Amino acid sequence: MRADFKVVLDACVLANYSVANLLLSLGEKPRLYLPVWSEEILAETRRTQVGRLGWPERIADSFQTQLRAVFPESLAQGFEHLIGECTNDEKDRHVLACAIHSKAEVILTFNLKDFPEESLSRWQVSAEHPQDYLITLFRLEPLQVMQHLGAIAGKRGCSLEDHLIDLGRFVPAFSTVVLDELDS
Repeated sequence: MRADFKVVLDACVLANYSVANLLLSLGEKPRLYLPVWSEEILAETRRTQVGRLGWPERIADSFQTQLRAVFPESLAQGFEHLIGECTNDEKDRHVLACAIHSKAEVILTFNLKDFPEESLSRWQVSAEHPQDYLITLFRLEPLQVMQHLGAIAGKRGCSLEDHLIDLGRFVPAFSTVVLDELDS
């Protein structure tokens, strides 16, 4: 697996702390992929965390500070000229432009309908649900993914199984694959 494989994380993924926590830990060195985002994606993440999810502003600001500190190479800039060429959902054209400019082949999003295949194929970019990408990472590097899952469960003070059941609220297919592997 190429650790420099760039993947754009949409705001809906970053705002979902359970899913983002796992994906970001897998993006830390030694990483399985390189997460990418833009100022627009980070601003949308913060608006969602504070406005929709009720995060206190200081927690949302701390999250942003940590993203910038741990992943300084993840911030894509200078793609605005590409937005007008994108034909996906208007409110998410900046996400596709970010992917094109940064040469990311994948956008992780819960909003797949905003990234139709016909809008992405021209740019050789695909949109994937986070659970599908997590399954791919698990199949490629099961031990590394399990180590991260175990570390997160330990920090939360719960068992790996309980953590996977909780994570299953957002990425059920991934949780099922890992739980089935644990049972075998």
